[in-house]
Amino acid sequence: MMDPSPSGFADALRAAIQHRDTTLERVAEHLRDRGTPVSLATLSYWQTGRSRPERPRSMAALEHLEDLLGLGRGTLRALLDAPKPRGRAARRTPVPVQGSAPWSDTGEFRRLVAELDLSQDAHLTRISAHDRIEIGADRAKRLQRTRQVLRAETDGVDRLVVTSWAERRGGPPPTLAGTRNCTLGKVNVDVRGGQVAAELLFDHALTRRETIIVEHETHVPTPRPVAYGHQRMSRLPVREYLIEIRFHPRALPRYCVQFSEVAGREQVRAITLDSAYTAHAVALDLDPGRYGIRWSWGAP
Repeated sequence: MMDPSPSGFADALRAAIQHRDTTLERVAEHLRDRGTPVSLATLSYWQTGRSRPERPRSMAALEHLEDLLGLGRGTLRALLDAPKPRGRAARRTPVPVQGSAPWSDTGEFRRLVAELDLSQDAHLTRISAHDRIEIGADRAKRLQRTRQVLRAETDGVDRLVVTSWAERRGGPPPTLAGTRNCTLGKVNVDVRGGQVAAELLFDHALTRRETIIVEHETHVPTPRPVAYGHQRMSRLPVREYLIEIRFHPRALPRYCVQFSEVAGREQVRAITLDSAYTAHAVALDLDPGRYGIRWSWGAP
């Protein structure tokens, strides 16, 4: 299996040019004749791994390049992973972290998702995620609505795996439902650990660079315990994350804080409710980790 990375692309391109016994000058001339010119410097950067095709014009040239080098259509393109990150994202290593419940060991989580298809995770860019949670007059979490904007980085991506867990150790796991552009696929439940993992199947398979808005709901089973916080387990990087906690007017917390925990280090900041009795927090360029809001109740 070929390595889907910048170095894999560069190695394959360099080997194909050598096997064809041609030169970069001839390659550049061929692409110019086809109406998709690429400079000698750029071609050199491509085969050494200093850069890679990203812009639409470069991707169009890639098809002609594959034809010139006697490669099957899409051979080189398949070796290009997600677009090369820039800025802070360029320093990030997007290694998935375990998405298990706070009290669960990683073994339980691995068993829970073992039969689900996680192979497409790395081919979805998380552009944004938005969790909206409603707290009732009984101080319990009633409903969570989640909206995600995703972009496919390869053809054929058709699902997303999501996980959730009970409000307390030993509690019953929540139920999930797809509400926009997706339906619920296979669901695995760990009753003992109070965890659930499910596939959200897209309405259609995405093409490369296509975006999709996916929404689902998480329902907390009764009897509902008093809630003291909500956290999202971000397994992979997310460009923008918004969390909203809307409290019932008759059940307002004494104080709220937002928190993040990445690589075992936690940061906390106090936040206040707005006029709609809602606490919110926004995070940009999230690394894998835990993010959320927790609160304390005053006297009943």
